[in-house]
Amino acid sequence: MSVMTWTYIIVGLSFALYIGIALWARVGSTRDFYVAGGGVHPITNGMATAADWMSAASFISMAGIIAFAGYDGSVYLMGWTGGYVLLALLLAPYLRKFGKFTVPDFVGDRYYSDTARLVAVVCAIFISFTYVAGQMRGVGIVFSRFLEVDINTGVVIGMAIVFFYAVLGGMKGITYTQVAQYCVLIFAYMVPAIFISIMATGHWLPQTGFGGTLADGSGTFLLDKLDGLTTELGFTPYTDGSKSTLDVFAITCALMVGTAGLPHVIVRFFTVPKVRDARRSAGWALLFIAILYTTAPAVATFARVNMIETINGTDGAGALYSEAPEWVTNWEKTGLIKWEDKNGDGRMFYAGDARNEMTIDKDIMVLANPEIAKLPAWVIALVAAGGLAAALSTAAGLLLVISAAISHDLLKKVVMPDISEKQELLFARIAAVFAIGVAGWLGINPPGFVAEVVAFAFGLAAASFFPAILLGIFDKRTNMPGAVSGMVVGLVFTIGYILYFKGVFITPMAENKPENWLFGISPEGIGTVGMALNFVVALVVSRLTAPPPAQVMAMVEDIRIPRGAGAASHIAH
Repeated sequence: MSVMTWTYIIVGLSFALYIGIALWARVGSTRDFYVAGGGVHPITNGMATAADWMSAASFISMAGIIAFAGYDGSVYLMGWTGGYVLLALLLAPYLRKFGKFTVPDFVGDRYYSDTARLVAVVCAIFISFTYVAGQMRGVGIVFSRFLEVDINTGVVIGMAIVFFYAVLGGMKGITYTQVAQYCVLIFAYMVPAIFISIMATGHWLPQTGFGGTLADGSGTFLLDKLDGLTTELGFTPYTDGSKSTLDVFAITCALMVGTAGLPHVIVRFFTVPKVRDARRSAGWALLFIAILYTTAPAVATFARVNMIETINGTDGAGALYSEAPEWVTNWEKTGLIKWEDKNGDGRMFYAGDARNEMTIDKDIMVLANPEIAKLPAWVIALVAAGGLAAALSTAAGLLLVISAAISHDLLKKVVMPDISEKQELLFARIAAVFAIGVAGWLGINPPGFVAEVVAFAFGLAAASFFPAILLGIFDKRTNMPGAVSGMVVGLVFTIGYILYFKGVFITPMAENKPENWLFGISPEGIGTVGMALNFVVALVVSRLTAPPPAQVMAMVEDIRIPRGAGAASHIAH
């Protein structure tokens, strides 16, 4: 059977499973809609958290970045995994004990103000929409290649699927759908990785194949071969970094603290019965995440070697375009690979200098990898289903955050406090529909490739939410004017910097290169500076203005004490 037939079968079956779960899990209460009733098993929640957290950026884009950037791509691995540990161990237990299942709810109550709540709602919506744009873009890429539809049509199909289970099932539908999606995405990631590792190095485990010697009997290490190839072609050696140490630190830090402030991951810790279960599910999630994250560098390396050898030929003279591998012509149709015959010899050539004739989108590497390695059609289709599972699982979680921010934090808590639970649920669903529409539009007009867009979202979370959450738990003197000023300054500065260099719907005001950056920090890492500004402004303004009310300070003191944490099973509403 052809790749397309296999894709229709495997993607069709996975979509039928997701819709079936959504129908089974449809909800009738706001508690079910927002936090799945609070009765999810820790292992189930750990798997759902892993799927929610491993987005299209992790599945589709991260290995692509590492494949092209080499050592520099490790910032994404360090930032995202470190951030998850920070969230799970530092923040989640305290937030869980506080009993507020949305970040704006925590901010509004901790800083005793609807103004603070409103600023947090704006931050949550900004972050979530930026993040979801990357997911929808990922969905569009998968559909455009494997179902041979336009990227925009692919985005619309993705919107329809997410609409179905997010609007019907809320958090309950999303949680159980994400368990299925995790199984699909991890199987889809590991099967081709194992196949290619055996072919390239003789190791069935990609993690050991990554550091192993080639299977051709030459005794050459895989990474040594790639270093030689990249140097020869005018690139920086694969295992050397070109980024400054400060920029590496800034990007890693922004991704790390951004992860810890991401509203769609925090809400996950409220879907389990007790605080102890929240900690257990965090541990399980880390294990499930580690399977993919320790495999990604190996996948990236295999993909880069295979790509260079199939485009440039094993002799390095360039493959004839008339005899181009099937994967090149397939991806050309999507517009994500372009060939320009500069020297008129009819041969393709990929290099890091003036000899280069290929334009290759970073986001295709994982999806194209099985094709490059000439794996069976069912494996190629499986990867397509995995990419969709990764993108859709995170998109659904983010859309729920937007929905909860509008219906619960804005309408119920500020604008219309007297509405019934039934009305709130209706508004939550209407907000989810609106959010899906905007997300689709952002997926059709993305501000960058998938992981880059996601890095911006993390930067925004780092600059706005993280200081407010951290100071809210560990500094009882931080007050409402301090927290609000800090969030506004952090968010405005970070958005302004990203817009200045990246444009995002406007023309960039300066060329995006290290010489023009502030302290040599890229737009992907600027969230770290935004966060530092937020901390400074929040602490200074809090010390210059009146302290918080005595009951708020007593409440903060109480949250920090572990005793009685079991009582947090009640969710304040």
